[in-house]
Amino acid sequence: MIAIGNFFFKYRNYLFVLFYAALFVPSLPLFSAASCGPSYYGWPIVLGLFITCAGQGIRGLTIGLAYIVRGGKAGKPYAEGLVTEGIFRHCRNPLYVGNILMLLGVGILANSVFYVAVMMPLFLFIYQAIVLAEEDFLRKKFGAGFDNYCSDVNRWWPSLQGLGSTLRSMEFNWKRWILKEHTTQFIWLLGICLLLFAPLPVLRYPELLAGCALPPHRIFAIALALLSLLYALIRILKKTGRFTA
Repeated sequence: MIAIGNFFFKYRNYLFVLFYAALFVPSLPLFSAASCGPSYYGWPIVLGLFITCAGQGIRGLTIGLAYIVRGGKAGKPYAEGLVTEGIFRHCRNPLYVGNILMLLGVGILANSVFYVAVMMPLFLFIYQAIVLAEEDFLRKKFGAGFDNYCSDVNRWWPSLQGLGSTLRSMEFNWKRWILKEHTTQFIWLLGICLLLFAPLPVLRYPELLAGCALPPHRIFAIALALLSLLYALIRILKKTGRFTA
């Protein structure tokens, strides 16, 4: 598993392209009018948005409180130090937990049995392998310090014990959150807009848009323009040094 994890770690950024594209693969629906009634589309939208926002919230808290300076180097696991502060005090892999929830959320939003039943288990297998490879590196570098950390903190399931104390004792760096997460936010919000409004071969939620004054493609065009404008603004401010953490 460690060798598999090292392989996937090297190409982990490209994996998201695959899993992003899989959102738009035709599939049997998770929720349908036959099983949930005429307002069936409310279930995947509400549930999917809640889960993906929870995932982004976990990522945001993690980055805003105590960020890992470097998670990889030359395509291999790397760390300058053992980070055990902030959300890492409650979960060893909070960023990965956030990613899993975000993917699960948009998979439900896509109302796709294929995504939830096939792609998500595959994603979990890949992440488990990556984490085992990272832990192998950390154990070799930090020894007993890492073993002690593992004995106190769960690998995946976040512990809520003492979370309030952690949040009160640290200052949330919202600028760092924006600087580190604006690309992720743009991609995820764009994906949500694509699923809800884009003129795809099959419109996912025609009932939702039936009463709208604007056609779906115009709603999508407006959302895309606003997201792109905001993203470009953040990039410009970052590049010119007028917005720093």
